[in-house]
Amino acid sequence: MRIKAIITGATGMVGEGVMHECLNHPDVESVLVINRKTINPDHPKLKQIVHNNFYDFSGIEEQLKGYNACFFCLGTTSVGKKEDEYTKITFDITKALADVLVKLNPGSTFCYISGAGTDTSEKGRIMWARVKGRTENYILNLGFKQAFAFRPAIIKPTKGLKNTLTPYKYLSFLLPAIRLLFPKHICSLKEIGIAMINLVNKGYEKKVLEVEDIKILAGK
Repeated sequence: MRIKAIITGATGMVGEGVMHECLNHPDVESVLVINRKTINPDHPKLKQIVHNNFYDFSGIEEQLKGYNACFFCLGTTSVGKKEDEYTKITFDITKALADVLVKLNPGSTFCYISGAGTDTSEKGRIMWARVKGRTENYILNLGFKQAFAFRPAIIKPTKGLKNTLTPYKYLSFLLPAIRLLFPKHICSLKEIGIAMINLVNKGYEKKVLEVEDIKILAGK
């Protein structure tokens, strides 16, 4: 099945990397990016929707029909945020789009970028982990044909992309050593993108994907 993917977060490091892999992968027919501003890449596979209210997607529903994948990569740091603010950005936005997509494209695959250490009990002491856990639980039980939560830890960026996070730019020389010493804690941005693509048609036995699962899927 040819993949028609919706991507969020393309102005961030993970979203840009996933978009890059999709645009260059033969199994992907088209990519729709939803952003608050236009991005620069000019590619025959790429369509863009500039949308300001990420808590309400009802106004663009018609443009979201017919897609068989959503790679949800939008996110923010919890640093400096209280739980209600972080919940609004992390849970509420994800829920708003997922609710629309499961209605329009119930046979699709939804991949959500979460994080290592996420707390699906929703009762732990770490705020961001509880909120991410709540989001995972909601997505995985919403009713999509397939839904997966990705839990990367340290991510090796893709060379040449614009939105690499500053810490990775300055510490990139350490990544090969980290990968050698702590292989269970690091994967590449390329592996995340390829794993998402492979999930659409090949599936996987787990719904929550740790670093080792991401690497396995990227090699399928």
